[in-house]
Amino acid sequence: MAKLKINGKLFDVDVDGATPLLWVLREQLGLTGAKYSCGVGICGACAVHVNGKAMRSCIVPVSALDESTEVVTIEGLSADNSHPLQQAWKELDVPQCGYCQPGMIMTAAALLAAHLDPSDADIDANVTNICRCGTFNRVRRGIHLAARINKGRNKRGGSG
Repeated sequence: MAKLKINGKLFDVDVDGATPLLWVLREQLGLTGAKYSCGVGICGACAVHVNGKAMRSCIVPVSALDESTEVVTIEGLSADNSHPLQQAWKELDVPQCGYCQPGMIMTAAALLAAHLDPSDADIDANVTNICRCGTFNRVRRGIHLAARINKGRNKRGGSG
């Protein structure tokens, strides 16, 4: 039995410690935003935040987590889809098929938390997710727009 803090709530899950976090999220908790794709931590479709850092949940064993570990999924990023990245994605119509986009958004959100105004080089170095549809240019534009939205919120005293 493991106790995990997911999106601010504590959950008791009865799984082997070697079970990847992705399977707990999807199969035990019904949080299907993180997607299964490569299964070896390369593609990023399963990215979530673990203590604020983007991690590929398909390679994070439950045994590496405890109730003090903060895990945030795409479902917990914003209750009303008002996160600057979600706004930018919608405004710029970033996704094509959309399968990889929750992982892209979670990876980009961790980047924006660390770099308020990332350069193209910062984005290229940190957002290494794979998109089979090739939306990388729209992803980059979306991250830049989200940074501008965030700046505007901060100037007005809003949260972001």
